[in-house]
Amino acid sequence: MNAYNEEQVLSVHHWTPELFSFKTTRSPSFRFSNGQFTMIGLEIDARPLMRAYSMVSANYDSELEFFSIKVPHGPLTSRLQHIEIGNKILVSKKPTGTLMIENVLPGRTLYLLSTGTGLAPFLSVIKAPETYDRFERIVLVHGCRRIAELAYADAITQHLPNDEFIGELLREKLTYYPTITREPFRNRGRITDLIGSGKLFDDIGLEPLSVDRDRAMICGSTDMLKDLKDLLIARGFREGHSGDPGEFITEKAFVDR
Repeated sequence: MNAYNEEQVLSVHHWTPELFSFKTTRSPSFRFSNGQFTMIGLEIDARPLMRAYSMVSANYDSELEFFSIKVPHGPLTSRLQHIEIGNKILVSKKPTGTLMIENVLPGRTLYLLSTGTGLAPFLSVIKAPETYDRFERIVLVHGCRRIAELAYADAITQHLPNDEFIGELLREKLTYYPTITREPFRNRGRITDLIGSGKLFDDIGLEPLSVDRDRAMICGSTDMLKDLKDLLIARGFREGHSGDPGEFITEKAFVDR
């Protein structure tokens, strides 16, 4: 178990029957960059059962926060969804991942494109002052099937804009664009369709995607990643990787958990 820190659950929030989040203590030795993920899990039969989870929390927060789906028969989430305050969680000491702003080239507008729990790393990214230093405008798009699945909407629109540390930056530069596919809502449709039709850009008052000025970070389901990757490549965007920045980057480590 030397590869893991043992953290204590501080709070648990069930957003829907399928989605929940929780906060834990944070070891002073655990360091990460905003947008990264780590392996977390439980000790089962004296062995660690681990899966990859992005940190919702910023790298300067004193606690760790994670956002998860509930898989009824999933080896880990079938157990993890029942955690309570005071329970112990294993957290790997080695964070990793590509969704860091240094892995995208400089540009004017940064699009954070997410579906479902793919929102998690971008909650960390939008809390980072360096994100606002590098881009004139940040557009956070979160696609879900139903309105109830728009987790953290109140935090993004009400609490973070009043945060004493990053509130002013967020108010000046962040645009939050939630979209729903299966219920009536002010924004309707899949992210790829909203980009393809130009509706997304009409709604937020920006010009359509241009490789010359726009950058993107993508996190979501396997199909969503493929569709958006194909769309961006067709428009001349090149995918970046750690140590090799591009016009867009993706994270594949925890799709369809």
